[in-house]
Amino acid sequence: MRSLPARAESGTVLFVWRRIPPPFLIGGAEVSQQLLAEQFAAAGWRTLYLASHEPPWATTSMLPSMLDHLDRSALAYDYRAGSRELRYVSNGVHIRVVAQDVLLKALTTTLREDKPDLVITSQEGSAELAAHARTKTKVAGWLHSVSSTGLHVLDGKPHYALATSRFVLSQTPSMYAAVLFYPPFRPVSAPAGQRDGDLLMINPVPAKGAALMHRLADLLPERRFTLVEGWWDTAAEFACHPNVTYLPRTYDPNEMTALYRRHQLLLVPSMVNDAYPRVIIEAALTRLPSIGSARGGIGEAIGDPTLLAPPDQHAAWITLIRTLTRDQLTELADQAYRRAIPLTRSCLPELAAAGIIGT
Repeated sequence: MRSLPARAESGTVLFVWRRIPPPFLIGGAEVSQQLLAEQFAAAGWRTLYLASHEPPWATTSMLPSMLDHLDRSALAYDYRAGSRELRYVSNGVHIRVVAQDVLLKALTTTLREDKPDLVITSQEGSAELAAHARTKTKVAGWLHSVSSTGLHVLDGKPHYALATSRFVLSQTPSMYAAVLFYPPFRPVSAPAGQRDGDLLMINPVPAKGAALMHRLADLLPERRFTLVEGWWDTAAEFACHPNVTYLPRTYDPNEMTALYRRHQLLLVPSMVNDAYPRVIIEAALTRLPSIGSARGGIGEAIGDPTLLAPPDQHAAWITLIRTLTRDQLTELADQAYRRAIPLTRSCLPELAAAGIIGT
């Protein structure tokens, strides 16, 4: 069999931020950045990822759990105990993980030695990273939300701003000339299983609607709720509900796909103006429909205003849940799938059309 010619490298791209790197997934921004990095690598770019094992919101390092996960995954790595630096390659992405206090120095070294054609940064502390890198190369700031954390990168004056939804674009000052850039998603090819679950909710913390979940569990005793740990473990808070099953966080996208496939309806009761919740599209790709809060970009992701309700009006949520028949859920599932499929595209042509990378 004749082998295919080797793919020519298109350049070097550097992802840098102060959060943890792939494949350690905490939230939507982490997943989005991992998938875009993997798309660059698959397209022949030399893809670098600089991050920290000390998350900006924590006082302790995640290094022990990261090393444990890499060991269990049989993923080769190089750990330098003296400098507490970790390096490994995941899905073609060359990852370097350092302590917070040396990350800026590591960025300086990477810019000098690897000469990336593009730097992509976002979230906590990204304004400093963008300002530091923009004097050496092109910088794109990815706006994952409209919070102060999400928009912080703009203070570093990146050359480009990527708005992760139309809602985020509408909230970005026009002086930054942001471009619409929906996040990438993996296509789902695994066969569907039996939907023996009922209602699913991811990340049951206060900002994402934990209070409403408590009310719904009380007022809908005949329904079964599956909650999945997100930002932190809130299992103890829901232990009082006999109709609630609480599952630990998973880093495995296949496990999440299986969860989506087993349930009838995804609940997205966020109290905040979410930009474009990944869980809605991930669920839709398994033909799991969603209902959500009438906040931020949630309606943009769901695509149907009749499936939205204010997060502080539990009666409206109960009506939505109880009135959706099996036939309606099947129809909504097909509609959600058709809307989600185009988002499994390659994102690089969009970056090229915006002039951020070459064609």
